[in-house]
Amino acid sequence: MRVKGQTVDQWLDELGSSAPAPGGGAAGALSAAMAAGLVEMVGNLSVGKGQDDAALRETVERAASLRRRAAELADEDAEVFTAVLAAYKLPRADEAEKAARRSAIDLALVGAARVPLEVATVAAEVVRLCTGIAPLSNPNVLSDVAVSAAAARAAVDSSVVNVEVNLALIKDATARTELTTALRPYASGDVQGEAERVLGEVRRRITA
Repeated sequence: MRVKGQTVDQWLDELGSSAPAPGGGAAGALSAAMAAGLVEMVGNLSVGKGQDDAALRETVERAASLRRRAAELADEDAEVFTAVLAAYKLPRADEAEKAARRSAIDLALVGAARVPLEVATVAAEVVRLCTGIAPLSNPNVLSDVAVSAAAARAAVDSSVVNVEVNLALIKDATARTELTTALRPYASGDVQGEAERVLGEVRRRITA
C-alpha cells in the first residue's frame, strides 16, 4: 500500500478491506496530513489580505513540509506493522529460535511505536501553526483553521493509542522507558488543550 499514486477511493477501499494494513496508524497520519494541508490552504488564501504576509508565507512553507512528511508516515506505518506481523511468524522450535524471535519482535514493535510517535510530533506542530495563523486568517477560511486543529488533535490522540498498544507488548525495559518518556508530552493533554482553544476562539469569532 502506498498513499502516493492512489486515489482517495482506492486508499479508503484498502483501509476498509480485510488487509491488516493500512490501519489506524496510517489513518491517523493522514489526518495529520489533511490538517497540515488545511493550514497551508488558509495561508495561501490569506496572503495579500492586509496581515503579516511574511509570517503567512513561512507558515505555508512549514505546513507543506509537515503535510508531505505525514503522508510518508502513513506509508511507513503500514510497513512497520507488516514487519511486526512477520516477526511474530518467526520459528520458535528451540530456545535459540525463541530468543531470536523475541528480539525480532521487540525490534519491530519499537519501530512500530516510533512512527505514530513522529505522527504525534507532526500533528502537535500543526496545532501550533493553527494557533499562529488564526489571527492572520482570511475570515472566509477561518473555519478551516478550526477543522485543521480538530484533525490534528485527532491525529495526536490516535497516535498516543498506537504508541501505547506497542508499548504494552515490548519487553525491552530501556526501549519502553525511552518511548514512554517521548510520548508523555502528547499523552498529557496539553496539545489537545491548545487545539480546543483554537476551536473555541474560531467558533467565538464566526458567531460574534
